[in-house]
Amino acid sequence: MKILIAGGAGYIGSVMIPKLLERGYNVDVIDLFWFGNHLPKEVGAINKDIFELCEDDVKDYDQVIFLAGLSNDPMAEFSPAKNFISNASAPAFLCYISKRAGVKRFIYAGSCSVYGYTVNELYDENSPAISNYPYGISKLQGEQAVIQMIEEGFSVIAFRQGTVCGYSPRMRLDLVVNTMFKTALTEKAITINNPAIWRPILSINDAAMAYIRAIETNETISGIFNIASGNYTVGEIGDLVKAGVKKYLNLNVDLNIKHIKDFRNYKVSFDKAKKVLSFHPQNGVESIIKDLVDNIKKFEDFNNPNYYNIKVFKKILARK
Repeated sequence: MKILIAGGAGYIGSVMIPKLLERGYNVDVIDLFWFGNHLPKEVGAINKDIFELCEDDVKDYDQVIFLAGLSNDPMAEFSPAKNFISNASAPAFLCYISKRAGVKRFIYAGSCSVYGYTVNELYDENSPAISNYPYGISKLQGEQAVIQMIEEGFSVIAFRQGTVCGYSPRMRLDLVVNTMFKTALTEKAITINNPAIWRPILSINDAAMAYIRAIETNETISGIFNIASGNYTVGEIGDLVKAGVKKYLNLNVDLNIKHIKDFRNYKVSFDKAKKVLSFHPQNGVESIIKDLVDNIKKFEDFNNPNYYNIKVFKKILARK
């Protein structure tokens, strides 16, 4: 099977693609390579904007995966216009030309951010998706655009992902578990702005397996799926990171607990993905911390701007 992955040189793709190669898939990546290329040499690398593609460029692929776009709230709020182009228009366009070219399946990387704010409710895929922030709004628009293209012979799977964390060759330190781990090591303290709010956390290794399950599921399967390794309060995440660095690095850190109001609070059910895709996550926050510890020598320059999406994004916009 031949697969094209838009944004495949990013955080998730750099972990997922080696696993795809191990399973015998032929993989090409289209990416602007803002953060470099950490992919195996056998991966075809296409340095091109998604909007420069045409049907002929995608007609030879069996499946197309969209991992591209602007990936978090700070980037979306810094440039709402580019956020809506990258997260709403780009997946709609790529899905449209993929369908016209005869691709059999399109897989979209969405976000649980579409749920906005909930109070002690476990949201499934039929729950209201209401976000008041540019990132969540744009991810929902992208999801709606690709889902409405489903028809016989063209499957679309849209993931609503929890916050992805863990080690990747294309490393990020701007994700909640990764950020707490970094500050624990650099400041001997973890700051928690609101310990009560809930977040679904997704281990990057579980994320990679979720995409494999989607690629390999029956060709008639389509739909929206919540994907997470587990639901945690931010206070609990802080406690787990504190315990993890003590256990693995013998490092004592302090917790700095604040109570700043946050309008993003949600926890999700991922039973549908378990039942339909056979997605069974294996890695909670404790496993994520062990993953970070095991690979710490590979990203120990915590000041590297490539580890922080907003820093690279601002630099690129300044050049333009």
